[in-house]
Amino acid sequence: MSKQPLSRLFHPRAIGVYGASADPKKIGGRPVDFIKRSGFEGPLYPINPNYPEIQGLKAYPSATAIEGPLDLVIVAVPAPGVVAALEDCAAKGVGGCVVLSSGFAEAGGAQGEAWQAQIVELSRRTGMRVVGPNCMGIINVRRGILGTFTPSAEGSGLKPGRISLVSQSGAFGGFCLALMRQNGIGLNLWITTGNQSDVDFADCVRYYADDADTNVIVGYIEGITDRDRLIDALAYARSKEKPVVVMKVGSSDAGAAAAASHTASLAGADQVYDGLFRQYGVYRAHSIDEFFDVAYACATASAKPKSDRLGIVTVSGGVGVLMADVAAKVGLDVAPMPEDAQRQLKEYLPFAGTRNPVDMTAQLVNDLSLFEKNFEMLLARGNYDTVVSFLSSVGLDKNLNQEIIGQLRKVLAKYPGRLVIMSMLSNQEVRRMYEQEGLLVFDEPTRAVRAAAALRHFAREQARAQTLDAPPSLPAGVRKVERGALNETQAKEILMSAGIPMTREVVAKTADEAARQATEIGFPVVLKIASPDIQHKSDIGGVLLKLADAEAVRAGFDTIMQRVRKAEPNARIDGVVVAQMITGGVETILGVNRDPVFGPVVMFGIGGVFVEAFKDVAFRVAPFGEAEARAMIDEVKGRVMLRGLRGAPPADEAALVRALAQLSSFAAANADVIETIDINPFVVLPAGQGAVALDALIVTRD
Repeated sequence: MSKQPLSRLFHPRAIGVYGASADPKKIGGRPVDFIKRSGFEGPLYPINPNYPEIQGLKAYPSATAIEGPLDLVIVAVPAPGVVAALEDCAAKGVGGCVVLSSGFAEAGGAQGEAWQAQIVELSRRTGMRVVGPNCMGIINVRRGILGTFTPSAEGSGLKPGRISLVSQSGAFGGFCLALMRQNGIGLNLWITTGNQSDVDFADCVRYYADDADTNVIVGYIEGITDRDRLIDALAYARSKEKPVVVMKVGSSDAGAAAAASHTASLAGADQVYDGLFRQYGVYRAHSIDEFFDVAYACATASAKPKSDRLGIVTVSGGVGVLMADVAAKVGLDVAPMPEDAQRQLKEYLPFAGTRNPVDMTAQLVNDLSLFEKNFEMLLARGNYDTVVSFLSSVGLDKNLNQEIIGQLRKVLAKYPGRLVIMSMLSNQEVRRMYEQEGLLVFDEPTRAVRAAAALRHFAREQARAQTLDAPPSLPAGVRKVERGALNETQAKEILMSAGIPMTREVVAKTADEAARQATEIGFPVVLKIASPDIQHKSDIGGVLLKLADAEAVRAGFDTIMQRVRKAEPNARIDGVVVAQMITGGVETILGVNRDPVFGPVVMFGIGGVFVEAFKDVAFRVAPFGEAEARAMIDEVKGRVMLRGLRGAPPADEAALVRALAQLSSFAAANADVIETIDINPFVVLPAGQGAVALDALIVTRD
């Protein structure tokens, strides 16, 4: 037996069913019936003190009454009896239990929550792993283990494959099981985690990453309660080059509330999950079709795209244009064929479209040699790493496809390592013919293109993982954040000590002092109210810009004081900040927010209307290095402003990257104290001139 903690759950030598029923249609009877008929080679023990025999098998009154070893027990007794059943299993030395029973924390009552707390304590005390409660069960297709009651496993018919699935929702897991069986998609391991009293989503991802029979990990998430376990699992799966495809629900307020009540889990902000998935190379699917399309593509494709270049060969010019449009949206490069190659294609068929997409027209049916000629031209002269071919309904003719596959085999032998995806209506037999060659088949052409983009995503992420650097160290003299209210100057001093560049400034108590300090700093200057109680200074007129001389500074000091006393009479006033006036550059915003699940999360966006109007921001869980900071910047649509717009010089992105990474290390080091950090604006000056924060706010967790 493997030392991996979940091995006895997924690869048991013997299985028991606690609360086994003689009726194969009941929850306690289905697992017995399924496992009996599914080819499991080990012993199966029904456990129920009320019957000497169940479904033709000897029944036992308890787990401890069984003489031989017992690795996995499916528990299907009513909620009040679950803890006693688990204690019995622990006394027997069972490796893991799958609790199908409901009526625990998901029900919202005090008794259910108390029972679930007892399960948590029992698992920690005994070391026995517990799946659920309130789950749909566990499956190992290759071993014939159908430890579930879902009707989706009725009659089995599941095809062994390289995809392993984990779902927090039992119903969703059952639906996926039925879809995979219906569409002939191979499955390896399957588990639904329910309330996650012990075994959670992250545990299963990590186990699948180590599993030799798993090539692709797919998962359904409603909410995560253990940040470190999830991050560790996703990082480990990436290190093993196992693609992870996730459907995370709860992106709307209503959806998040529903998820929490359904699983008794805490759902973090959806944008934070998005940032986390990007950070660890996870592909987030937004529909069930996309979920399975990407999983199928990852499990079946025999090649990984080495570039974004996509060649399209089609029998329909209109569908080719549709595919090209979608390719552009998902970031693939439908680069044109070279001019001389286009001329040669015209010689094959004068009325063909030759630019890319390459349109063979319906003439293909009359002259199948066109397929080989066009296909070879795409690979040899177009140099496309991925080719998607739309053949309409040709896939319904077995003889035609045997000839096409023969042609493909010859061409691909000359150009190994290219990814080929077919789109056509086909039957299962024809589909299998292509899949045996490592080729993908989709009915709908835009889904084929999106699958190509997903495969390119994983190839790109695996390459990016090799370039990731460690989070930067903080300077030796960095100041720790203490709980309590901080004014702008105090916040800036702390952040500057952490390596975040700040404008030169000082707090003045009087108008004359402000004028004197402004003269030393150099005109023009900025005046801002210094108060721990006023976060949005400009909203009350507490900021004055471009003050050009000492007299203007004195007058400005008095003006700010009058406005603040009128707008915020009870606010504590520390004075007025006199700051260096920065002109030019690109305004950005850097921030930190404490997420209830993931802790400090760093935000980046282009300042001004991009943040306010378009919510054009990116998130990452702290801490991270400069490579991740650069990826974060690249996600923001407004990044074009950093590259130099309408004759403006390009900004110093290297300085911005350093500041983001440094901020992430600072946030992680002060995770227990910080609620929010706002550095806005953070001005990125022209290349080589650095970057500087003009304003800063730190809110602690008081």
